[in-house]
Amino acid sequence: MRRTSLAALIATTLAVPAMAEEVTVFAAASMKTALDQIAADYEAATGNDVVVSYAGSNLLAKQIIDGAPADIFISAAVGWMDEVEKAGMIADGSRRDLLGNTLVLVAHEDVPAQEISAATDLKGLIGDGKLAMAMVDSVPAGQYGKAALESLGLWEGVAPAVAQADNVRSALALVATGEAPYGIVYATDANAEPKVHVVGTFPADSYPPAIYPAALLKGAADPADTAFFEALSAPEADAIFAAQGFKVPE
Repeated sequence: MRRTSLAALIATTLAVPAMAEEVTVFAAASMKTALDQIAADYEAATGNDVVVSYAGSNLLAKQIIDGAPADIFISAAVGWMDEVEKAGMIADGSRRDLLGNTLVLVAHEDVPAQEISAATDLKGLIGDGKLAMAMVDSVPAGQYGKAALESLGLWEGVAPAVAQADNVRSALALVATGEAPYGIVYATDANAEPKVHVVGTFPADSYPPAIYPAALLKGAADPADTAFFEALSAPEADAIFAAQGFKVPE
């Protein structure tokens, strides 16, 4: 349940006398803006350290399976969390669907907004430029983007123009700097970057639901690990996530 306040969780953590503890989080790159704020608030209140490694969920999942030390994993796709769970790396009963997200088309220039549909002349919009996307065969944002384009019958027309990046924030950066005139990212990424403009939102039924599962990993042993994990579902965190454009479960 998303009920316990951050203050109550912090009080629980501080009730255990100990030296400052470190919480290591592996998180999808699209979470950076919101999660950095949540981590900073937690550090300021507890004196504990939160170290977050951001990357594509595919890379993070593979690192965890290969033995990389982490306490918490937040994926941008159910499939990569499934792989970590199959490897026996998740603490029993800890997995939960934390957030949802939406896919959008962004542009470097402030172009008129439009409805994204099968009738969209995406190839014409791109022209001789590039369409920035996260890796379409492995990174969730790229997989969702390719699925949406295929669903709308637009993929074959733009595939040669796709510039693939290691993660969605790298794809966002290509558009922000003008290296690619257009890109497909999450709504939360567009919200975090003032140098891009949202052209339109992809229909929700054109790609699989963008769900962010989170879980404690079996190596998480400190009270701070559990407290920070629970803090991710506290009302204060909900407000931060929602302000960035994430969908927060009821």
